[in-house]
Amino acid sequence: MPVITVEWLEGRTPQQKAHLAELLTQAFVEVAQTPKEQVWIVFRDVRRSDWAMAGKPLA
Repeated sequence: MPVITVEWLEGRTPQQKAHLAELLTQAFVEVAQTPKEQVWIVFRDVRRSDWAMAGKPLA
């Protein structure tokens, strides 16, 4: 059972998540030859204040 984890800044809509889940699943099925029923996707929405880039907080 493959698990794909997507960590990104919060704020995406349920529709955006559903669309991305569909595309990621299709790609994984095609490349890894895995049944789509076995592909799991976890979305981790992270607050902007919990991220930093290049040594500086994003908030």
